[in-house]
Amino acid sequence: MSRLIIFICCLFFATNDKTQKTDSPPITKNMIHKVDTTTVDSFSEDRIYNAKVLERFFKKLKENENHNNQKISIVHIGDSHIQSDLMTNEVRKNLQQKFGNAGRGLVFPYQLAKTNGSYNERFYSNRAWESYRNIHPYKNVPVGLSGIALWRDAGGFAVELNIKDTAYRFNTIHIVTPKNENMFDLATSSQTKTIQSTERKVITHKIKKGEAISTIADKYNISVAEIKRDNHLKSNNIRAGRTLKIVTNETRPKNITSSEFVSLDLESDSFTHSYHSDKASDKIYLIPNKNADKYELNGIILEKDAPGLMYSNIGVNGAKFSDYNKYPLFFEQLKALHPDLLLFSLGTNESYDHMEAAAYISELRKFISNIKAQNIEVPIIVMTPPPSLLKARKPNVYVRDYAKAIIEAAQTDGFAVWDLYNEFGGFDGIRSLKATGLIGPDWVHYSKKGYEKQGNLFTEAFLKAYDNFKLKN
Repeated sequence: MSRLIIFICCLFFATNDKTQKTDSPPITKNMIHKVDTTTVDSFSEDRIYNAKVLERFFKKLKENENHNNQKISIVHIGDSHIQSDLMTNEVRKNLQQKFGNAGRGLVFPYQLAKTNGSYNERFYSNRAWESYRNIHPYKNVPVGLSGIALWRDAGGFAVELNIKDTAYRFNTIHIVTPKNENMFDLATSSQTKTIQSTERKVITHKIKKGEAISTIADKYNISVAEIKRDNHLKSNNIRAGRTLKIVTNETRPKNITSSEFVSLDLESDSFTHSYHSDKASDKIYLIPNKNADKYELNGIILEKDAPGLMYSNIGVNGAKFSDYNKYPLFFEQLKALHPDLLLFSLGTNESYDHMEAAAYISELRKFISNIKAQNIEVPIIVMTPPPSLLKARKPNVYVRDYAKAIIEAAQTDGFAVWDLYNEFGGFDGIRSLKATGLIGPDWVHYSKKGYEKQGNLFTEAFLKAYDNFKLKN
């Protein structure tokens, strides 16, 4: 099963490597070194650099551990490494096991946008949807919280949401739309309506020797054309012994049944339209609001009636900081998740554009500035991009330079850093990642096993930083 999942991930992200040999990347001496963090002051020994900025968040975690009465929202934003939800799902499971499961958080119908997504939930629709990703040139379409626009200009649809992991059965569902417009209704079931009507009685007539079609028509007071139409006859010629279907002018009662969804009563606030039930659900239907003339969906938020953590992942294959920065709606709708902690995992795609580290940091700072402009003032962890190779197996020195630049900017800009680049051995670790099956055949994306290891390493670093905080407080 794990091999199948690895294959699927690579199918979405990677160019197939048909050779069975392990290609050794070219290495030069100046490539084989890690980022030197020993000269950076106030970086904690717990592997989260500048962890002091997380104290406000850690305080909330500690309060919830003591009183078990809060919902805490973590939002992780990134590229294809995050869209697949392999690494983030591991972090989600680990942290919720310790701090409580308050719900799945943000989900998005990636299947309707014809791309890959989390294995925790599945979406189905009886109609096709239009979609547009933030990685493409700017276009006036509703690219918002998910980084992918999804819309229809006509109703007649039903979108079914199925929760595959029972741990994420939900009590509350929030719908995120542009400007919080009321475009959708929700339904948990359908009801059958019966309408009484009438229909013409149908009989059969066996043709006797010497009978003409006109004689049969006169007998039942119907036309020759009707007999020919109902029996698919091309001429008036008939032969004895054949049976004809005769739709008479007599009528009989008929019951017509139809099914329609029963809309639920929704509530609204400044950010979403929502529905709450005391009974947890694993299936719900998204249907058109009868008063809407367009239907644009930016995301769905699932919560449980329980304290603890929600861990939302937002990722777009091929995305860069600059892609998110193009769309103000993304930052406006981020408030709908009420984040207490933000994590960023971007940089791989910038490196493929050969973006210099200074330009990368500039886009990161613009991204943070756009968030703060929405009065979202929460701690931030920036994850350095993982090791990878460029095309033609060339050393990806850009991600190395990004890692160094991120760490150097951490204290000045007031964010924490988890150095995934060095946790995975930097460039010198590429061979080991390949040999142990952690990195995929494109030398960029990782296997399921590789993403899960990233998630476990981050969890260890995060919990170590939290333990250090509790020792001092």
